[in-house]
Amino acid sequence: MQKTRVSLADIETTARTALMAHGALGWIADEVAKAVRMAEATGNVICGLYYLESYCKQLLSGRVKGNVEPLVRQARPAAIEVDALYGFAQPAFARGLDMAVAAAREMGSCAFAIRHSHTCTSLGYFTEQIAGKGLIGLGFTNASAVVAPPGGNKPVLGTNPMAMAVPARQGGVAFQFDQSTSAIAMGKITMAASAGQPIPLGWAVDADGNPTTDAKAALKGSMLSMGGYKGWGLGLMVEMLAACLTGTINSLDSSALKAPDGPPHNFGQFYFLLDPEVFAGEAFWQGLQKVSDAVAAQPGARLPGANRRLPEAVEIDADLWVLAQALAQATPAA
Repeated sequence: MQKTRVSLADIETTARTALMAHGALGWIADEVAKAVRMAEATGNVICGLYYLESYCKQLLSGRVKGNVEPLVRQARPAAIEVDALYGFAQPAFARGLDMAVAAAREMGSCAFAIRHSHTCTSLGYFTEQIAGKGLIGLGFTNASAVVAPPGGNKPVLGTNPMAMAVPARQGGVAFQFDQSTSAIAMGKITMAASAGQPIPLGWAVDADGNPTTDAKAALKGSMLSMGGYKGWGLGLMVEMLAACLTGTINSLDSSALKAPDGPPHNFGQFYFLLDPEVFAGEAFWQGLQKVSDAVAAQPGARLPGANRRLPEAVEIDADLWVLAQALAQATPAA
């Protein structure tokens, strides 16, 4: 696979131009393009330019709306809801974030729900923004059913990721993680199948429920939860919060995310914002520091996402970059 080095600024500009060329309003394209840039910057390539072509095709087909204004509503004093109206998750989050932050600061915590949105791709992108506001952020979302229950062979849950970001005392992010409740992200198996490479045992089963290292057989079967029953339980928790609580689509009813047309994704995301000082005050920061020091004292160990420095440019697949540029040069949608 040939690689090419591209600046993050060029990635963001190209993604924004491509989205607008296919029908997205400027401010909406801005929000999505920033998420694409961050995904590439952090090496989360599955959530970066890899998704750009499907975004563009789905804008043209109407599977995702690129010209809607999300509806923000304060359902309760500490409960903020945004209806994305079948548009992108990133602009819906952006429209509701300040209200959710204000509620969390006043009430000590806030439940923040996004409804009827396109897939949000990188969940940690959102919780990191919450931590950037000085609050603890937890996030949950679901996806198309690809994970079978322990002992089963038919998918019921999606990869159903969960994320958490904790603010640093002097600003920024102390640490953050973003992980699927499946053994691995679905895109890893898809990419292995495309490259003709095997996958490790424990990632998936074939259509008969047998463990497999064949990525193509895995795609015809089901993925497995991380940690067996423990991961399955976490996946169920995510499903309840992201789908049932927000009144959006269950993993079982979702269709292929990257298909160019079809029904809107109709996903939900649920976030919980917490003022870190609401209960313990300064003791929170002392406890955080103790954990941070204990990790830092061990050579080679680190808190996830801590002290991260983003590059100015990254190596990406050359063919993918050619495709992104072609999408940006398309005739703007009417």
